[in-house]
Amino acid sequence: MTTISTLVDYTQPTFYFALAHILFNPIFWNTVARAEYNKKVLTKLAGGNAKYGCYGLAVTIFTLGLTRDYLYHNALAAQPSHPFFDQEIVQISAGLLFITGNVLVLSSMWALGVTGTYLGDYFGILMKERVTGFPFNVCDNPMYVGSTCTFLATALWYGKPAGVLLTAIVYLVYKVALTFEEPFTAKIYANKKN
Repeated sequence: MTTISTLVDYTQPTFYFALAHILFNPIFWNTVARAEYNKKVLTKLAGGNAKYGCYGLAVTIFTLGLTRDYLYHNALAAQPSHPFFDQEIVQISAGLLFITGNVLVLSSMWALGVTGTYLGDYFGILMKERVTGFPFNVCDNPMYVGSTCTFLATALWYGKPAGVLLTAIVYLVYKVALTFEEPFTAKIYANKKN
């Protein structure tokens, strides 16, 4: 009988390194963004320039994302594969999910720009109006949806049940992050109107 414990090798440290980074990243950027909003920590470190502070955070978040992806790939390489994933439909699905995920992420970044993508609103760098065009007319949080799709695509492509499990954790972490981010961002823009 196949159980989750036979599909995922929990003895591999790489699994826990990836898991730790998946959990760490949104906690980090939400904590730092709140510190910026409340105390202007990064703006002060950037010599009083909010835009430079935001760019510094952007580089940091982007680098953390690359590190997370590297650790995720290392974790998958050390995990067992499952023959279920060898089916052509699974491989096609993986390809489509990868393309969809990247289109959502990259088009979001294009629509928002650097400061819109990397928490510029916490620095007081606000968009003139809410972005409602593609991909935001397809889903509310296209960067998180796209990122989750890409994680799942990678897991399916390499046939790794551990990747599916880590993708589920990515999804849950993003859902939790949104419970903090969405109301706080709404508050920032409500204060802008006042």
